[in-house]
Amino acid sequence: MLQLNAIRENKEAFIEALKKRNLDAASLIDTVLNLDESRKAIQTNLDNTLAQSNKLSKEIGNLYKTGKAQEANALKEETAQLKENAKQLSDDLSKIASELQDALYQIPNVPHSSVPNGNSEEDNEEIFSEGDIPKLIDGALPHWELAKKYDIIDFELGVKIAGAGFPVYKGKGARLQRALINYFLDKNTAAGYTETQVPHVVNEASGYGTGQLPDKEGQMYHMQTDDLYLIPTAEIPVTNMFRDDIVNEKDFPITVTAYTPCFRREAGSYGAHVRGLNRLHQFDKVEIVRVEHPSKSYEALDGMVEHVKDILRELELPYRILRLCAGDLGFTSALTFDFEVFSTAQDRWLEISSVSNFETYQANRLKLRFNDENGKKQLAHTLNGSSLALPRVLAGILENYQTEDGIMIPEVLIPYCGFDKID
Repeated sequence: MLQLNAIRENKEAFIEALKKRNLDAASLIDTVLNLDESRKAIQTNLDNTLAQSNKLSKEIGNLYKTGKAQEANALKEETAQLKENAKQLSDDLSKIASELQDALYQIPNVPHSSVPNGNSEEDNEEIFSEGDIPKLIDGALPHWELAKKYDIIDFELGVKIAGAGFPVYKGKGARLQRALINYFLDKNTAAGYTETQVPHVVNEASGYGTGQLPDKEGQMYHMQTDDLYLIPTAEIPVTNMFRDDIVNEKDFPITVTAYTPCFRREAGSYGAHVRGLNRLHQFDKVEIVRVEHPSKSYEALDGMVEHVKDILRELELPYRILRLCAGDLGFTSALTFDFEVFSTAQDRWLEISSVSNFETYQANRLKLRFNDENGKKQLAHTLNGSSLALPRVLAGILENYQTEDGIMIPEVLIPYCGFDKID
């Protein structure tokens, strides 16, 4: 979330910056500042009440020591009332602090200056593309037809077991999935990311820490009995590894990668564009997360973009990079680059990675700080990216590598698969 002191000192600048998101934040920011003023007033009143109570308690002690019990007992009635007042003020302070926190949670991150104006994905800016779109054989099939033809993904069986959006991978399809996961992890660890295995469920504090709560609460699977959430991305457990931490400046950059299944309700997603692997309720993804010094985070973001480029070059898939416009920017992000692979059989682009810099927005929620060279505590910057999400990468491979004799395997994956063709 945005830093309260910064909002207080630069109110108009924040209101103006958030207009880029097509958001009039004036009333939200006024609410935050009014609640903060009330909080400070109650805190001052509470401090004064406690100080007066402590002062009287000392006087009572002295009175008893000097044999003035009657005067001491009279003051005890006054201190009892002060303690009652302090309890009420403390309750009021907790209530208004919670309201202030909730109000801050409603304000999205401020877009970076390079984020283009725009209202939707139609206004995203293409900044790079690479790779030739292959010319497919006559009668080329979309991936869901290829999956059925070669019996490598069974969507109907997934419906039987769990429902739509939970496919079953079989035979060479399952092995190709595993090959992609291992390849992505190997690429990430070779680039300096530390591999971790993290829980696939998180508590409420973790959801708030990275910003999925309350913004995307309806899109997360919630286990109410235990008050736990199935993760929609490894970003949540990995980034929350550093919640409430104070790291040393010399430890930057902190780089982590993790493979997890991801679970998303995808409420309201219907139509032909969600067929097959295009949009699922459960899918596999390998994530990269960085905790950076603020002065290095945009250099790190560029490095993450180059890293994902290198993976797609090795897979020999045609792709493009979009700089997301303000209207399509995630709630917590300051700047996001989306990678899209071209699905030749579907004749459309499929998003396969988002790489984002959150600046201090997540760190402020997480209380993730570092000691600078002067010993002062500062908020770190957090970044994350898909490296990569599997379903649409797999869809791109199946469609773009199909031949009359079967589906060829990208050369870089053959050592991981143990075969060079699905037939």
